[in-house]
This record gives sequence, C-alpha cells and structure tokens, in this order.
Amino acid sequence: MPKVVECVPNFSEGRRPEVIEAILDEVRAVQGCKLLDAAADADHNRVVVTFIGEPPAVEEAAFRSCKKATELIDMEKHHGEHPRMGATDVIPFIPLSGVEMDECVQMSRRVGRRLAEELGIPVYLYAESATTPARRRLPDVRRGEYEGLKTAIAEPERRPDFGPARMHPTAGATAVGARPPLVAFNANLSTADMGRARAVARAVRESSGGLVNVQAKGVALEATGQAQVTMNLINHRKTPIHRALEAVQREAERHGATVTDTELVGLVPLDALLRSARWYLKLKGFKRRQIIDFQFGDEGRLDRFVEDVAGSSPAPGGGAVSAMNGLMGSALFAMVGRLTLTGKKYAAAHPLMREVADRAGARMEGFRALMDEDTEAYEAVAAAYKLPRESEQEKARRAEAIQAGLKVAVAVPLKTGRLCAEALADAEALLEKGNPNAITDVGVGVMLYEAGFKGARLNVDINLGSIQNAAFVERTREEVGRLQERVDKLVAGARERIEARGLRI
Repeated sequence: MPKVVECVPNFSEGRRPEVIEAILDEVRAVQGCKLLDAAADADHNRVVVTFIGEPPAVEEAAFRSCKKATELIDMEKHHGEHPRMGATDVIPFIPLSGVEMDECVQMSRRVGRRLAEELGIPVYLYAESATTPARRRLPDVRRGEYEGLKTAIAEPERRPDFGPARMHPTAGATAVGARPPLVAFNANLSTADMGRARAVARAVRESSGGLVNVQAKGVALEATGQAQVTMNLINHRKTPIHRALEAVQREAERHGATVTDTELVGLVPLDALLRSARWYLKLKGFKRRQIIDFQFGDEGRLDRFVEDVAGSSPAPGGGAVSAMNGLMGSALFAMVGRLTLTGKKYAAAHPLMREVADRAGARMEGFRALMDEDTEAYEAVAAAYKLPRESEQEKARRAEAIQAGLKVAVAVPLKTGRLCAEALADAEALLEKGNPNAITDVGVGVMLYEAGFKGARLNVDINLGSIQNAAFVERTREEVGRLQERVDKLVAGARERIEARGLRI
C-alpha cells in the first residue's frame, strides 16, 4: 500500500490571485506531490490549499509554499475576518493511506523545526503534535491572533516550540500539527447582525457547551452583506455535517434569522456528504455502490470534459483544450519510452528511455492540473467583471480585481506553453533511441504539443490585450517570442527526422 499524506496549509491571502498562484506553483514544482484544491475567500482574506503525496514530497511542498508566503505576505498589512497569526497560519498533516498518525506527527516536527531554523518563524505544535494539552486546540494556540501574540509570545506559557520567542517581522508565527481529516463548513445567515452570528456560533461550538468536535465563530461577509457562522467539524463521524447545520438553523431561528446557504472550504471526505445525504433523503439500505460514478471510477473524466467543452458555457474552452493536447502528447511520449523498455535489443537506451517516460508521466499530471486551472482562471475574471461599481471605491476594487484576474488568465496558458516547449525537447531522444516502430506515435505527440503551444499562445495574447501594466505585457511577450522560436526549432528538427523515414508530418 503506497504511503499517502494530505496537507492543508492555510495562507493569509485571499485577495491577490498572483500571490496565491506563486504559492501554488511551489507545490506544483515538487515531484511526487499533487495539488488538489485551493479555496480563496476575499472576506476571510485567506486561501486553504490541499495537496497530497508521499511523506517526503509533502514535507518539501509544505516548506516551499511557506517560504514563498513568507516572501510575499506582510502581516503588518493584513486584515481579514478569519482568525490568523501568520502569513502561513497553519500547516496540518493528515494520514490518508499506509501512514499512521505518529508518522504525521514526526513530519510536523521536522517541518516545524525547519521553518524555525531556516526562515526564523516561531512555530507552535498543535493537535496530535501538541507538546502540552493547552496547545491541542488551534483556537487556543492562536489566541490573541497576530496583533496580540506580538507581546504574548514572550510569556513563558506562550513561548513557541521551535524558533525565537518573538514574531517574524512580516510572517508572524505558524502552527504545525497532525490531525485526522476535518470538514470546514460555513453557514451564511439572512442577517448582517454580527451579534446574532456570534450568539449562534457560541451556542453550537464545543468550547461553550455546544456540539462536541465543533469549532465555530461568527464573521462578517463584506461582499454579500451577510453574517456567517464559520465552522471546523473536527470529527465528522461523531458530529456529522447535517447535525451541525440543524443546530445552526435552530439557533439562527431563535435569533430571528435563517440560513440562506452554506459552503464547504477545501476538500471533504465523500463519506461525510453521503451521511448527510442519507439523513436528509431518509434513504433506507443505501449502498455506496449505488453511486454510478463508483462503477467507472475516473474513466469517465475525459468524456465529461468533452461534454463540458461542447456545452453552452465559455469554459472550459480553448485554453483547457490546449492543456489537454499537452496531456495526450505526454501520454504518447510516455508510451513510446515504456515500449522501448520492453525490447532487449534497445537495452543500451533503457536508462534514457526510463528518464523520458518518467518526465512524460510527470508532465501528464501538470497538464491535468492546467486543464482545471484554465477554467478557474476564466471564472475568476468573469467574477471580477461582475463586481459592483456604484461608488468610486467599488470601481477601483473591481478594476484591481479584473487586472489581477487577467494576469492569472495569462499565467496559466503561459505555463501550458512552457510545458509544451519543454516536452518537445524529448522528441529527439525518442526519435533517435526509441523503438523505431513507434515513430508515428512520436510524430503525433509532436503535433499535439505544437497545437497545445499555439492554443496557449492565443489565450496569452487575447488576455494581454486587456492588461494595463506595460512592463508585464512586454516581459510576457518577450518570453512568448523566445518560446515560439524554441518550439519552431524543435518541431522542425522532429519533422526532419520523421520525413527522413519517408513519412510526412
């Protein structure tokens, strides 16, 4: 059984897409680590990131992303509704497969020590990693938040587990720990009255006599003019989502409000949703195998993607399809490399082919992620254009959000273009050392990468036309030009080799 650990770091940035993308790029760059989700909220001014992988890869991604957050987030300028004490507020490690909780505890201690020693960030161990009972609960560790901890950190009972007894000048402090999976679940109320929201939160949370395994706080949502009860369900098996929601609804009604809608932050265990579905639908004898998706697993993903592209929505569109071209090109390059490994007469080329196949396999994951990221980037720009623009302040905020979103809408296809150009460099090795019977597969892969690059370039160009930062536009166009030259050269070289065999490409 492979060892798989989940990590869900929370960063104190939910308003600048370019900063969030830079942090996410650090995770994507770690081989053996897969980014699953990034849920940002402007009112909370926070992004919750989820990634999985083997323990060493997850440790490295956690450190790198925290380091990048330290470089880009200044807590002296940070304001948001969610409690926080650092640029990287919390880093939990969660065992998923083949890993015991104690191993995650050890991971948290190694990462915590490294953050303190290499970045100078004071680190508190919490949850299963806590060194004292008083530090098991994250709200207790975070008490006073960034501003209050500036002075409290010097008190004997608040000294960090690793690092100096003083806050990092811009990154604050970080909590690192190990815990089981939790559900981050928010309920939005039909009122802006924070007094009502706090009363509801006080009634449902464990620390004030409410539901066990529930942490809750009332916060204000500026974007919608609502109050919210934001919750962490520490153990969704003992206190399921529907029980927490029912409690919030009852308490809200007592205070003259209702729950208008709810939201999940980050990823959620499927069983947590199924339990609530069974309860609300009053299902009798329901089995997981009755869910049709479980009958074909991930095999229907491509079909669903194609149907989504063919639908009436503008996303997923050409940028996502360009990434899909890269995905299919990588699949072919991986196939040719592995096909060569099966032939004894190609033994001398086996080390090189193994490297090529491994690189192609890693790129497949990169292109898969870019298919989703391109759609998300489009949706972020579309949402920015829908922001209110009645007052001058609203107009300025909308304009800023549009420009930030457009930069991400450029960055994503640019990454697709880079990856296509990088992948084309392996064509020479496959054509020279690979199984000659698969030459047409290499040729198709080359054409897919070229099409993927051209499609990505089109999406970069269309979005650059609306960006007002002249230096950013010029810098990006220069990079695209260099990439185009490289792609043209690599495609020409591949075409020459293939046509030398009497084939046309």
